[in-house]
Amino acid sequence: MKIVFMGTPDFAASALEALIQAGHEITLVVTQPDKPKGRSKELMPSPVKVCALKYDLPVFQPVRIKRPEAMEELRKYEADIFVVAAFGQILSQEILDMPRLGSVNIHASLLPKYRGASPIQSVIIDGEEKTGVTIMQMDAGIDTGDMLYKKEVVIENTDNFETL
Repeated sequence: MKIVFMGTPDFAASALEALIQAGHEITLVVTQPDKPKGRSKELMPSPVKVCALKYDLPVFQPVRIKRPEAMEELRKYEADIFVVAAFGQILSQEILDMPRLGSVNIHASLLPKYRGASPIQSVIIDGEEKTGVTIMQMDAGIDTGDMLYKKEVVIENTDNFETL
C-alpha cells in the first residue's frame, strides 16, 4: 500500500517504523518544521523526521498544511491512504479526501473518552488503569470519525509518559 505518513513525536515515529517494517511503501513523510531547542536554540528535527531520514524517505515540513502550496505538494505524491499520528495540525476535509482510501488516525487513547492533544498525560493524571490505541477514519472534526480498531494496554504503577 502506498502511504503518505503525517506525524511528529516519538509515538508517531514508532508508528512510522512499524509501517515501514510491515513492507508498506511510504511515498512521503509530513512532519512539523524543525524547532529550536535548548539554550543554543539549535534547530532539532522531530523524531518522525529522524526516522524518515534513516530510511531515505522524502520529508515535507509545511508551516501550515492547509495553505494552497502545501496542499499542492501533497497532491504530487501518490497515496492509497494518509496515515496520521500526532501530527500537530488540523487537516481540512479536502486534504483528508485526497487519497483514494481516505485518511486514518492512530490516536494514543481509547476513544471516545480521551480526545485531543494530550491523551497519554490525561490517562496518567486521571489515574486510569488502562489505555490503548484507537485507529479511526478521519473526518473534519477532531477525533470524531468512525473507530475502526482499538487495542487496550494496562497501565502499570511504574508507567510514566515516556514508558506508556
